[in-house]
Amino acid sequence: MSLIEQAARRLEQLREAGSQVAGQLSVPTDSEELLRKQEEEASMIERATRKMRELHDESDARTAEAQPVAKPPARPAPQPDAMVAPADPGRGMAQQTPATELLTEAAPTKPEVKSTTAPRELRQSSGRRSREVEIDFDRIMERGLLTPNSAQSRLANELRVIKRPIINNCLGKGATPVKNARRIMVTSALPGEGKSFISLNLALSIAMERDSTVLLLEGDPTRPALAEMLGIPPARGLMDLLVDPRLDVADVMIRTNLGRLSFIPAGTRQEHATELLASTVMEELVEQLYERYPDRILIFDSPPLLAAPEPRVLAQHMGQIVYVVEAEQTAQSTVQEAISTVEACPVVMAVLNKSAFREEGYYYSYYYAQPE
Repeated sequence: MSLIEQAARRLEQLREAGSQVAGQLSVPTDSEELLRKQEEEASMIERATRKMRELHDESDARTAEAQPVAKPPARPAPQPDAMVAPADPGRGMAQQTPATELLTEAAPTKPEVKSTTAPRELRQSSGRRSREVEIDFDRIMERGLLTPNSAQSRLANELRVIKRPIINNCLGKGATPVKNARRIMVTSALPGEGKSFISLNLALSIAMERDSTVLLLEGDPTRPALAEMLGIPPARGLMDLLVDPRLDVADVMIRTNLGRLSFIPAGTRQEHATELLASTVMEELVEQLYERYPDRILIFDSPPLLAAPEPRVLAQHMGQIVYVVEAEQTAQSTVQEAISTVEACPVVMAVLNKSAFREEGYYYSYYYAQPE
């Protein structure tokens, strides 16, 4: 029973009691005082009851005003990468709707399929720009390397004889067409025969041609030497490309002030680095570089052939190999063993380095051979 009902019932009881007392003529004198008190109590209860009813009505009115106006249920917003039915069935199903209009109207689109494999395609069209360094030509000339200022030196002339058949093969001007001719690997049988010296000088010489551009890759991660020879500080490079699919070639490529020469250093040292050269990732990278830069000659400075088996696998993806031999040091049997591992390559050229028959100040000579 509510408070209002209890008060009303008490008021009724008091009224009945008052009526009974008023109807008795033989009521003692003090009964009048009792009647007066009962009437006052009844009056107070009546006022309290009326006030409680008013408050109750006001509370109901406020509650009714606070209730929200019923609205039709809103259409749920379409989720990304989901098929969404068009607002107007008469519209074409192939219509594309901008993302900013998806909340009001959307045409069904094919959900995007996210690949779980490494995003190799990013390396082919990222739009990123490689950084540039300035080679100190005076410094590298002191180390016996070719520079634009030494274009008429004996070293430059010897390199011209070596590079001419290489360039002719790249341009399809050789005696027979050479598959993948722009892929050139410079190697040796054993460490210390001077292959890095030859690969860098060869790249510099080809880059001085008017119509030839070169991308030199430092592919000997166990004994990197090219970056130091060029005076370039350690940076990300080839090994980072092989282990991090998020990287683009432009993230590790270095452009030089010899405008037609670009360089990719060996990069961060990795465990099992030489094994990476024989991986499918390396094979894919070689293919991508070859297709991405159709105007460039790719020169790989690889590890020695007899120091590890991986360079032999890399050689299978090359079109030309420059095989460096240290004069009066490398045994003939070693030379033959190393060459036998790359016989599958279309063109193998041998360069004799550190020859004793030289003029003062020069320590480079060569011979050229192309197996049948």
